[in-house]
Amino acid sequence: MTPPKDRGARGKGPKRPAAGRGRPTAGPQQRARGTGTTRPSQPTQTKREPVRPGTDVHDPDGVRLQKLLAAAGVGSRRVCEDLITQGRVQVDGQVVTELGVRIRPTQVVHVDGERVQLDESRVYLAFNKPLNVVTSMSDDLGRVDIGDYLGARKERLFHVGRLDADTEGLLLLTNDGDLAHRLQHPRYGVLKTYLAQIPGPVPRDLGRRLREGVELEDGPVVVDSFKIVDSQPGKAIVEVVLHEGRKHIVRRLLAEVGHPVISLVRTEVGPVRLGETKPGKWRALSSAEVAALYKAAGL
Repeated sequence: MTPPKDRGARGKGPKRPAAGRGRPTAGPQQRARGTGTTRPSQPTQTKREPVRPGTDVHDPDGVRLQKLLAAAGVGSRRVCEDLITQGRVQVDGQVVTELGVRIRPTQVVHVDGERVQLDESRVYLAFNKPLNVVTSMSDDLGRVDIGDYLGARKERLFHVGRLDADTEGLLLLTNDGDLAHRLQHPRYGVLKTYLAQIPGPVPRDLGRRLREGVELEDGPVVVDSFKIVDSQPGKAIVEVVLHEGRKHIVRRLLAEVGHPVISLVRTEVGPVRLGETKPGKWRALSSAEVAALYKAAGL
Protein backbone atom coordinates (compact mmCIF):
# COMPACT_ATOMS: atom_id res chain seq x y z
CA MET A 1 0.00 0.00 0.00
CA THR A 2 1.25 3.42 -0.87
CA PRO A 3 1.58 5.59 2.25
CA PRO A 4 -0.42 8.82 2.22
CA LYS A 5 1.50 11.93 1.12
CA ASP A 6 2.58 14.24 3.88
CA ARG A 7 1.06 17.45 2.61
CA GLY A 8 2.36 19.41 5.58
CA ALA A 9 5.96 18.48 4.86
CA ARG A 10 5.95 18.87 1.10
CA GLY A 11 2.90 21.03 0.43
CA LYS A 12 2.47 24.61 1.32
CA GLY A 13 5.12 24.61 4.04
CA PRO A 14 5.47 27.21 6.78
CA LYS A 15 4.22 30.67 6.05
CA ARG A 16 6.78 33.29 5.16
CA PRO A 17 6.63 36.50 7.11
CA ALA A 18 5.08 39.35 5.22
CA ALA A 19 7.34 42.12 4.02
CA GLY A 20 7.88 44.64 6.78
CA ARG A 21 6.75 42.27 9.58
CA GLY A 22 9.34 39.56 10.15
CA ARG A 23 12.48 41.26 8.85
CA PRO A 24 13.60 44.70 7.69
CA THR A 25 12.93 45.75 4.15
CA ALA A 26 15.96 46.10 1.91
CA GLY A 27 16.77 49.61 0.66
CA PRO A 28 16.47 50.59 -2.99
CA GLN A 29 20.14 49.92 -3.79
CA GLN A 30 20.06 46.51 -2.10
CA ARG A 31 16.85 45.50 -3.92
CA ALA A 32 18.42 46.54 -7.21
CA ARG A 33 21.31 44.16 -6.46
CA GLY A 34 18.88 41.38 -5.53
CA THR A 35 20.05 41.04 -1.92
CA GLY A 36 17.72 40.27 0.94
CA THR A 37 19.86 41.40 3.84
CA THR A 38 20.83 44.80 5.07
CA ARG A 39 24.40 46.05 4.92
CA PRO A 40 26.00 48.79 6.92
CA SER A 41 26.07 52.04 5.00
CA GLN A 42 29.39 52.97 3.40
CA PRO A 43 31.16 56.09 4.67
CA THR A 44 30.95 59.09 2.39
CA GLN A 45 34.13 59.62 0.32
CA THR A 46 35.96 62.75 1.41
CA LYS A 47 37.54 65.16 -1.04
CA ARG A 48 40.86 65.48 0.75
CA GLU A 49 42.60 62.94 -1.49
CA PRO A 50 41.66 61.93 -5.04
CA VAL A 51 40.13 58.52 -5.63
CA ARG A 52 42.59 56.33 -7.50
CA PRO A 53 41.47 52.92 -8.78
CA GLY A 54 43.91 50.05 -8.78
CA THR A 55 47.41 50.69 -7.44
CA ASP A 56 47.57 53.73 -5.21
CA VAL A 57 50.46 55.86 -6.42
CA HIS A 58 49.62 58.87 -4.26
CA ASP A 59 52.21 59.88 -1.66
CA PRO A 60 50.94 62.51 0.79
CA ASP A 61 54.52 63.66 1.38
CA GLY A 62 55.31 63.91 -2.34
CA VAL A 63 55.15 66.74 -4.84
CA ARG A 64 52.17 67.49 -7.08
CA LEU A 65 52.50 65.56 -10.31
CA GLN A 66 51.92 68.54 -12.59
CA LYS A 67 54.65 70.51 -10.82
CA LEU A 68 57.21 67.73 -11.34
CA LEU A 69 56.24 67.34 -15.00
CA ALA A 70 56.64 71.06 -15.61
CA ALA A 71 60.03 71.08 -13.88
CA ALA A 72 61.13 68.18 -16.13
CA GLY A 73 60.40 70.29 -19.21
CA VAL A 74 57.26 68.49 -20.36
CA GLY A 75 55.43 71.81 -20.66
CA SER A 76 53.94 74.63 -18.64
CA ARG A 77 52.03 73.81 -15.46
CA ARG A 78 48.74 74.33 -17.31
CA VAL A 79 49.79 72.05 -20.17
CA CYS A 80 50.81 69.36 -17.68
CA GLU A 81 47.47 69.65 -15.91
CA ASP A 82 45.70 69.12 -19.23
CA LEU A 83 47.84 66.05 -19.94
CA ILE A 84 46.83 64.58 -16.59
CA THR A 85 43.10 65.23 -16.91
CA GLN A 86 43.15 63.79 -20.45
CA GLY A 87 44.50 60.50 -19.10
CA ARG A 88 47.83 60.74 -20.91
CA VAL A 89 50.02 60.37 -17.81
CA GLN A 90 50.92 57.11 -16.06
CA VAL A 91 52.64 56.72 -12.71
CA ASP A 92 54.06 53.29 -11.91
CA GLY A 93 51.86 51.88 -14.67
CA GLN A 94 48.68 53.49 -13.32
CA VAL A 95 46.80 56.11 -15.35
CA VAL A 96 46.38 59.25 -13.24
CA THR A 97 43.66 61.77 -14.05
CA GLU A 98 43.37 63.65 -10.73
CA LEU A 99 45.26 66.91 -10.30
CA GLY A 100 45.64 66.39 -6.56
CA VAL A 101 47.95 63.39 -6.86
CA ARG A 102 51.35 63.78 -5.23
CA ILE A 103 54.27 61.50 -6.05
CA ARG A 104 57.97 61.03 -5.35
CA PRO A 105 60.41 62.03 -8.10
CA THR A 106 61.80 58.48 -8.06
CA GLN A 107 58.51 56.95 -9.25
CA VAL A 108 58.22 55.81 -12.87
CA VAL A 109 56.25 58.30 -14.99
CA HIS A 110 55.25 58.03 -18.65
CA VAL A 111 53.57 60.71 -20.77
CA ASP A 112 51.93 59.44 -23.96
CA GLY A 113 53.86 56.20 -23.45
CA GLU A 114 57.28 57.83 -23.15
CA ARG A 115 59.29 57.76 -19.95
CA VAL A 116 59.89 61.11 -18.23
CA GLN A 117 62.76 61.32 -15.75
CA LEU A 118 61.70 63.47 -12.80
CA ASP A 119 64.61 62.71 -10.48
CA GLU A 120 66.97 65.68 -10.66
CA SER A 121 69.77 63.62 -9.11
CA ARG A 122 70.00 61.52 -12.29
CA VAL A 123 72.76 62.50 -14.71
CA TYR A 124 72.91 61.67 -18.45
CA LEU A 125 75.95 62.80 -20.44
CA ALA A 126 77.26 62.30 -23.96
CA PHE A 127 81.08 62.27 -23.99
CA ASN A 128 83.34 62.25 -27.04
CA LYS A 129 86.23 60.02 -25.98
CA PRO A 130 89.49 61.03 -27.62
CA LEU A 131 92.10 58.62 -28.95
CA ASN A 132 94.50 57.03 -26.43
CA VAL A 133 92.11 57.60 -23.52
CA VAL A 134 91.20 54.57 -21.40
CA THR A 135 87.51 53.82 -20.79
CA SER A 136 87.74 53.93 -17.00
CA MET A 137 86.87 56.44 -14.32
CA SER A 138 90.21 55.77 -12.61
CA ASP A 139 93.10 53.86 -14.18
CA ASP A 140 95.43 51.90 -11.86
CA LEU A 141 98.32 52.26 -14.31
CA GLY A 142 98.13 56.03 -14.36
CA ARG A 143 97.01 56.28 -17.97
CA VAL A 144 94.74 59.10 -19.12
CA ASP A 145 91.13 58.00 -18.55
CA ILE A 146 87.67 59.50 -18.90
CA GLY A 147 87.67 60.35 -15.21
CA ASP A 148 90.36 62.94 -15.97
CA TYR A 149 87.80 64.79 -18.06
CA LEU A 150 85.02 64.55 -15.46
CA GLY A 151 86.95 65.00 -12.24
CA ALA A 152 84.89 68.00 -11.15
CA ARG A 153 81.66 65.99 -11.01
CA LYS A 154 80.70 64.45 -7.68
CA GLU A 155 78.28 61.82 -8.99
CA ARG A 156 79.38 58.23 -9.41
CA LEU A 157 78.93 57.75 -13.14
CA PHE A 158 78.78 54.54 -15.18
CA HIS A 159 80.01 54.39 -18.76
CA VAL A 160 77.64 52.59 -21.12
CA GLY A 161 79.82 50.00 -22.81
CA ARG A 162 83.49 50.48 -23.56
CA LEU A 163 85.69 51.89 -26.29
CA ASP A 164 89.26 50.73 -26.90
CA ALA A 165 92.02 53.24 -26.28
CA ASP A 166 92.59 53.47 -30.05
CA THR A 167 88.85 53.98 -30.74
CA GLU A 168 87.24 57.37 -30.33
CA GLY A 169 83.69 58.62 -30.22
CA LEU A 170 80.48 58.52 -28.26
CA LEU A 171 80.31 57.23 -24.70
CA LEU A 172 77.17 57.67 -22.61
CA LEU A 173 77.77 58.37 -18.93
CA THR A 174 75.06 58.12 -16.28
CA ASN A 175 74.32 57.25 -12.66
CA ASP A 176 71.15 55.45 -13.77
CA GLY A 177 72.27 51.84 -13.32
CA ASP A 178 69.13 50.19 -14.72
CA LEU A 179 69.29 52.19 -17.93
CA ALA A 180 73.05 51.65 -18.32
CA HIS A 181 72.60 47.89 -17.97
CA ARG A 182 69.88 47.69 -20.61
CA LEU A 183 71.66 49.93 -23.09
CA GLN A 184 74.74 47.71 -23.20
CA HIS A 185 73.10 44.28 -22.90
CA PRO A 186 72.55 42.64 -26.34
CA ARG A 187 69.25 41.18 -25.12
CA TYR A 188 67.59 44.59 -25.43
CA GLY A 189 68.85 45.23 -28.96
CA VAL A 190 69.99 48.85 -28.57
CA LEU A 191 71.94 49.69 -31.72
CA LYS A 192 75.45 51.14 -31.81
CA THR A 193 76.75 52.83 -34.95
CA TYR A 194 80.42 52.99 -35.98
CA LEU A 195 82.36 54.61 -38.80
CA ALA A 196 85.42 52.59 -39.77
CA GLN A 197 88.17 53.38 -42.21
CA ILE A 198 89.32 50.18 -43.90
CA PRO A 199 91.54 49.21 -46.85
CA GLY A 200 89.76 49.25 -50.18
CA PRO A 201 88.33 48.41 -52.52
CA VAL A 202 85.27 47.02 -50.78
CA PRO A 203 83.60 44.10 -52.57
CA ARG A 204 79.92 44.49 -53.41
CA ASP A 205 78.90 41.42 -51.43
CA LEU A 206 80.59 42.47 -48.17
CA GLY A 207 77.41 43.91 -46.70
CA ARG A 208 75.49 40.72 -47.47
CA ARG A 209 78.18 38.57 -45.85
CA LEU A 210 78.15 40.68 -42.69
CA ARG A 211 74.36 40.64 -42.45
CA GLU A 212 74.29 36.88 -42.91
CA GLY A 213 76.79 36.46 -40.07
CA VAL A 214 80.50 35.90 -39.58
CA GLU A 215 81.92 33.20 -37.32
CA LEU A 216 84.45 34.45 -34.75
CA GLU A 217 86.40 32.48 -32.16
CA ASP A 218 83.82 33.33 -29.47
CA GLY A 219 80.75 32.76 -31.63
CA PRO A 220 78.96 34.21 -34.65
CA VAL A 221 78.23 37.91 -35.07
CA VAL A 222 75.59 39.45 -37.32
CA VAL A 223 75.52 43.15 -38.19
CA ASP A 224 72.21 44.97 -38.23
CA SER A 225 73.24 47.32 -41.02
CA PHE A 226 76.24 48.01 -43.27
CA LYS A 227 76.91 50.60 -45.94
CA ILE A 228 79.80 52.29 -47.74
CA VAL A 229 79.96 55.98 -46.82
CA ASP A 230 82.99 56.97 -48.90
CA SER A 231 85.40 55.22 -51.21
CA GLN A 232 88.83 56.35 -52.44
CA PRO A 233 91.72 54.54 -54.08
CA GLY A 234 93.09 52.08 -51.55
CA LYS A 235 90.70 52.90 -48.68
CA ALA A 236 87.06 53.34 -47.78
CA ILE A 237 84.87 54.55 -44.93
CA VAL A 238 82.05 52.19 -43.97
CA GLU A 239 79.22 52.39 -41.46
CA VAL A 240 78.63 49.35 -39.27
CA VAL A 241 75.55 49.06 -37.03
CA LEU A 242 75.17 46.26 -34.48
CA HIS A 243 73.44 45.65 -31.17
CA GLU A 244 76.11 43.76 -29.28
CA GLY A 245 79.29 44.98 -27.65
CA ARG A 246 81.76 42.14 -27.33
CA LYS A 247 85.37 43.21 -26.87
CA HIS A 248 86.95 44.57 -30.08
CA ILE A 249 83.88 43.29 -31.92
CA VAL A 250 84.01 45.71 -34.89
CA ARG A 251 87.75 45.34 -35.37
CA ARG A 252 87.63 41.54 -35.15
CA LEU A 253 84.63 41.37 -37.46
CA LEU A 254 86.15 43.46 -40.24
CA ALA A 255 89.55 41.77 -39.90
CA GLU A 256 87.85 38.39 -40.30
CA VAL A 257 86.44 39.42 -43.69
CA GLY A 258 89.80 40.78 -44.87
CA HIS A 259 89.41 44.50 -44.13
CA PRO A 260 91.29 45.34 -40.90
CA VAL A 261 90.32 48.63 -39.30
CA ILE A 262 92.60 51.63 -39.81
CA SER A 263 90.57 53.98 -37.61
CA LEU A 264 87.27 53.63 -35.76
CA VAL A 265 84.72 56.09 -34.35
CA ARG A 266 81.44 55.35 -32.59
CA THR A 267 78.90 57.93 -33.70
CA GLU A 268 75.60 56.78 -32.17
CA VAL A 269 74.21 54.83 -29.23
CA GLY A 270 70.52 54.13 -29.78
CA PRO A 271 68.84 57.46 -30.57
CA VAL A 272 71.72 59.61 -29.23
CA ARG A 273 74.21 61.00 -31.75
CA LEU A 274 77.71 62.31 -31.24
CA GLY A 275 76.83 65.39 -33.27
CA GLU A 276 79.11 68.40 -32.93
CA THR A 277 80.57 67.43 -29.55
CA LYS A 278 84.35 67.76 -29.89
CA PRO A 279 86.86 65.17 -28.59
CA GLY A 280 87.35 65.50 -24.85
CA LYS A 281 84.09 67.40 -24.38
CA TRP A 282 80.75 66.30 -22.97
CA ARG A 283 77.21 67.60 -22.97
CA ALA A 284 74.10 66.88 -20.93
CA LEU A 285 71.42 64.95 -22.80
CA SER A 286 68.12 66.70 -23.43
CA SER A 287 64.93 65.41 -21.83
CA ALA A 288 63.82 64.21 -25.28
CA GLU A 289 67.06 62.21 -25.70
CA VAL A 290 66.66 60.65 -22.25
CA ALA A 291 63.06 59.69 -23.05
CA ALA A 292 64.20 58.17 -26.36
CA LEU A 293 66.88 56.14 -24.56
CA TYR A 294 64.31 54.76 -22.12
CA LYS A 295 62.09 53.81 -25.03
CA ALA A 296 64.94 52.09 -26.85
CA ALA A 297 65.79 50.17 -23.68
CA GLY A 298 62.17 49.16 -23.08
CA LEU A 299 61.80 51.09 -19.83
